[in-house]
Amino acid sequence: MAVGDWWRYGVIYQIYPRSFADADGNGIGDLDGITEHLDHLAGHADSLGVDAIWLSPFYKSPMADYGYDVADYRDVDPMFGTLGQFDTLLAEAHRRGLKVIVDFVPNHTSDQHEWFIESRSSRDNPKRDWYVWADPKPDGSPPNNWRSSFAEVGSAWTMDETTGQYYLHSFMREQPDLNWWNPEVRDAMDDVLRFWLDRGVDGFRIDVAHRMAKDPELADNPLIEVDAELRGSDRREALLAASNGGEDLRDQDWPEVHEILRRFRRTISEYDDRMAVGEVYLLDMPKLVSYYGRGDELDLCHNFVFLHQPWKADAFRAVVEEFEGLLPEGTWPDYFLNNHDHSRVVTRYDDGGNGRARARVAAMMLLTLRGTPFLYQGEELGMRDGPVPPDRIVDVDGRDPERTPMHWDASPGAGFTTGEPWLPIDPEHERVNAAAQRGDATSMLSLYRRLLQLRRGSPALRQGAYASLTSAPDGVFAYLRTTSDEQLLVALNMTSDPVRFAATPQGAGGQLELSTDPGRHIGQVPLAALDLGPDEGVIVRLR
Repeated sequence: MAVGDWWRYGVIYQIYPRSFADADGNGIGDLDGITEHLDHLAGHADSLGVDAIWLSPFYKSPMADYGYDVADYRDVDPMFGTLGQFDTLLAEAHRRGLKVIVDFVPNHTSDQHEWFIESRSSRDNPKRDWYVWADPKPDGSPPNNWRSSFAEVGSAWTMDETTGQYYLHSFMREQPDLNWWNPEVRDAMDDVLRFWLDRGVDGFRIDVAHRMAKDPELADNPLIEVDAELRGSDRREALLAASNGGEDLRDQDWPEVHEILRRFRRTISEYDDRMAVGEVYLLDMPKLVSYYGRGDELDLCHNFVFLHQPWKADAFRAVVEEFEGLLPEGTWPDYFLNNHDHSRVVTRYDDGGNGRARARVAAMMLLTLRGTPFLYQGEELGMRDGPVPPDRIVDVDGRDPERTPMHWDASPGAGFTTGEPWLPIDPEHERVNAAAQRGDATSMLSLYRRLLQLRRGSPALRQGAYASLTSAPDGVFAYLRTTSDEQLLVALNMTSDPVRFAATPQGAGGQLELSTDPGRHIGQVPLAALDLGPDEGVIVRLR
């Protein structure tokens, strides 16, 4: 079947359903809420202008890990709606020209999934080998030293008293890992993919795509020490960074995972114009790009190396250049700066109150690099990590602040809900909200809309070549995006000082198309002495 270019050249917007919009007033976002707000994203002149939405899990689930513990891959949890309401959402999105990507969670299920209920019922149950079971060591301790990704959980093994064996869970105890060495598991998951493909979804985001295959011998991992106080993404980054320089881990990035992904690709390719992007949480770039295969595995791989860079021009430049240099021929990069698991840009990069100025520069970088940008809901408004008091914390891994509800307006429920929200609404919503920003030409939302409009009309930004500009001074990330008919210069000042630099030889000039500073005059600028204000990014047309 033919594969289109929408996932290469479009912009993908992540929706975390619990926090996007609540249509029934119970305080939890739902599918009808998403449908009611699709015009914010696409379909008319005032829309943001994205090309696709990625929906985090909405499947039937006990919600131990807020939907990433799936109890039924083929049904919608009642708190989000019904399959019929999903079909309506899909149809309304397609009517607006929006593609729809759904989360696929193949590494583990909920312990309430019927497969696991059968598996744990007895050692001779036909589904016993659908999960990873192992005998204890002679002293009764777990089979090996593998640890959960969540610090609060500890060991990745839990003893099941009914059968006297341990089961593996890379995350919470309520999330047992499937045994991907079992061909029946592979067949069953192929059927899950086909269920949603037949329904009309346009692609999948594959959760922890690097974890499905593990060492069948269950050998110990190399000992890795990190600060015991670290939590969430900080802890995961420290563990990955420590492991990347030494012996390979036995519970992830096992070679067999590539055959699993090639099979996914074959199944998805049976359908016209579909795609798959993988959450490949590896901080080793050569390992990351191996998940593209020879163009026969993932279409896109989330680049967590880029996500974890400090606010430094040379750091981002180095990652982009390495990624560009390593990508297999014919494959395509993608970039993101946060999601439901990672702190928002305004909060993460703030240095004395300049978080939103830097977030404007970050938006320009994300939407002008060569590759597919992934945006997280609320970034287009400049939302920060919301304050969550201790008595309202619900997530085991400290990810509540980046999941607080979307700010639609200044009402007490932020336009998100008429009820009691599942997480507290940031008081900042009274001034940082979509309604207030929609008619404000200086707002973050207006900047995103202009960037997306410019990108949509620019072959150079959507599919042109990338080249770093070596004349840029310290603190400035500058690059060219070029096709045969168009060339744009992007210059991002990642310092809090004004900068002047020679972008091109003396006498040359260009047309300033867009600045992150809403007060800057648009017009001709001298490229031999290009001025950038503190925390300012610009796009200049050279031809």
